[in-house]
Amino acid sequence: MWDQSSFVGRLKYFFWVTDPRTVLAPDAELEKAKELLKQYRLGQEPKGTSEDQIIYARKLYESAYHPDSGDLMNVYGRMSFQVPGGMAITGVMLQFYKTVPAVVFWQWVNQSFNAFVNYTNRNAESPITPQKIGVAYAMATTSALVTALGLKAYLQKAAAPFMQRFVPFAAVAAANVANIPLMRQGELTDGVAVFDENGNKVTESRMAAVKGISQVVLSRIVMAAPGMIILPFIMQKLETYPWMQRLTFLHAPMQITMVGAFLTFMVPISCSFFPQKCSLSVATIQKFEPEAYSKLLKSTSSIPEFVYFNKGL
Repeated sequence: MWDQSSFVGRLKYFFWVTDPRTVLAPDAELEKAKELLKQYRLGQEPKGTSEDQIIYARKLYESAYHPDSGDLMNVYGRMSFQVPGGMAITGVMLQFYKTVPAVVFWQWVNQSFNAFVNYTNRNAESPITPQKIGVAYAMATTSALVTALGLKAYLQKAAAPFMQRFVPFAAVAAANVANIPLMRQGELTDGVAVFDENGNKVTESRMAAVKGISQVVLSRIVMAAPGMIILPFIMQKLETYPWMQRLTFLHAPMQITMVGAFLTFMVPISCSFFPQKCSLSVATIQKFEPEAYSKLLKSTSSIPEFVYFNKGL
């Protein structure tokens, strides 16, 4: 439908597929969409099926099913849930940043949510054991808490109170650097499956994992940045007005709503920065991964210039 090789094409696609309304579709409707697409690809769709029905079925399918495994993803881990889930958690984090218990609790909630999203949107060709998931989750959430509390303690002594409003973003950015690689550590240790242009698996590559995960880390930081950096300035200004000082109970709902407005645009924009079907030159594998390259030589008679893999979201 859209050219995935261009940023504009990917942006249009992700605005379409990350539509938060798709999370309201029940599992039964999702299964019907999956079945309709299967029938359509075989030329066996029910008589009278319209093009709009096929397009909507594809939208539901691609928003809810993993591109590698084809399994139905948990609704809370889907990118289409990033707006409602992210706006609630981020808005509350930006509001309740003044006390240590509040910082600890909401950073834990946020990193638990992020860990679940990261696991759901990993490259499913690389399995990870429950034990590794548990260790990765503990390390990722701990890194966020240490960063948040350390920054809060430092800024209380070294900066104006206003600067403490940026503690949530600094903690989120730092935690993403740890959370995503930790939750996808199996890809880094064992490599991800890479394919030639015809979809044939040729080897596994750790360099592909490094490239894909690095791009995802950057995308997630960009996703959070506008709301968590701009909103503190907006709230600082609003809180100078007498009416805003009286209506303190509105502060959290206002921040949640404004975060939602930012995320509505930033989720598809950040997902569009890099192609989900990522490429890696075979020369890179040859240089840094001789074992993977040797396996590639045995798996194909024609050495491709590039291999491709799902970088995740």
